[in-house]
Amino acid sequence: MMPVHPPFSAINGLLLILVYGLCAFALTWLSIKGRVASKLEFLLADRNLGVWPAAFSIAATWIWAPALFLASEKAYTQGLAGVFWFIAPNVACLLLFAPFAARIRRLAPDGFTLSAYMYERYSRRVQVIYQLQLVGLAVCSCGVQLLAGGAVIVFLTGLPFFPVTLLLMLIALSYSLFGGLRASVQTDHAQMILILVTALIAVPWVFLKGGGLSVVNQGLGGFSGQFSSLLSPDSLGVAWSFGIPVTIGLLAGPFGDQSFYQRAFAIREDRIKLAFVYGALLFALVPLSLSLLGFVAAGQQWLINDTQMVNIETVARLLPGWMMIPVALMLLSGLISTIDSNLCAVASIAGHDWGMNVNRSRLSMVLLCCAALLVANFPGIKILYLFLLYGTLRASTLLPTVITLLRKNIPEPAVFFGILCAILVGLPLFVWGNFNGLVLWKVIGALLTVGISGLRYRWVYCGGR
Repeated sequence: MMPVHPPFSAINGLLLILVYGLCAFALTWLSIKGRVASKLEFLLADRNLGVWPAAFSIAATWIWAPALFLASEKAYTQGLAGVFWFIAPNVACLLLFAPFAARIRRLAPDGFTLSAYMYERYSRRVQVIYQLQLVGLAVCSCGVQLLAGGAVIVFLTGLPFFPVTLLLMLIALSYSLFGGLRASVQTDHAQMILILVTALIAVPWVFLKGGGLSVVNQGLGGFSGQFSSLLSPDSLGVAWSFGIPVTIGLLAGPFGDQSFYQRAFAIREDRIKLAFVYGALLFALVPLSLSLLGFVAAGQQWLINDTQMVNIETVARLLPGWMMIPVALMLLSGLISTIDSNLCAVASIAGHDWGMNVNRSRLSMVLLCCAALLVANFPGIKILYLFLLYGTLRASTLLPTVITLLRKNIPEPAVFFGILCAILVGLPLFVWGNFNGLVLWKVIGALLTVGISGLRYRWVYCGGR
């Protein structure tokens, strides 16, 4: 059975994207109207974000391409095991980060960035290596959103890939340049509502049309049927090859992402923990629901050529063509919400750490767009590769950050050389193992990226005593 694609022409696809962009900009204009674009307002929304706007923004920021595409793909290819090892650490990391977000705000009530805080605690070179990690993450993260968003639009309309990625980036850039963090939060709020409403309509509809509970039960083991139990030999293989590297990357996620520190510095101080807990729960609804699309496709034994697109293929096979309009908007909302968060995160580093004014921090957004477009259009690049790569990159600063926030006395050389060794040794091993299909080296690389910084700290600190 061949998939039934919705009747999207190139013109209709362009109109869909343009209307989406105009709505996002209009929402920003209404929320920002009359506000002065001071540094505090542009970078931190005057530090007065409430619980629910912040929670929706946190959830939308965390719903990047992997949450929208990998949840369905893992359900289809690796069944219950793949879904568990993807969703559980995704939710746990936000819950784990909540007390640390509140703590850094107490330690630095007037702070702007994680890298500036590390400069105050240690040195300029530690700040620089944190900036490299934070900006590198933002580039890769934006790249993977463009890669996924471009793939969706190309799949639906046949439009050329590069112009689509350029247009998606320009949409996020337009309102981010105009309104800064407050624009990001306001659009995130609306985008998250759209995502949840669409998922609550489309997924139950697919569930009923696709055969109901019996088909989903048949699909719990994935297309091959081998992964329905978390303790089966095949599922333990998933835990080894996918679960360990992805858990390391995800648990490190918020700790190595300026987007979340920026929100921690912007939320009202007594509401930070609550906002992150609510954000984690809101986020969980999305990959949990979208994984059902993969289970239905697996239970029906459909052959999906590009498993990254299994969610789109499943909806296209079972629902009327017009339903693809809200589904496409849902996917675009999740992707663009992460792009604008990364733009604002880099602007905060440029505007505070590098001493730039608001206009020059806007320039950093433009430069990030250029770098992300290059990443997204790199020949042969895949969503999973970028996801695992930047997940491991941000793990390089996990232990030094956590130990520092717990107010432990780490020697400065241990922090700097620990992170440097993690990036120079652990990350290349991980990349080499991943691109060559060597599971053992991929796992060793991921573990070393986290562990070297901690071992280096222990060696220097204990030796110093």
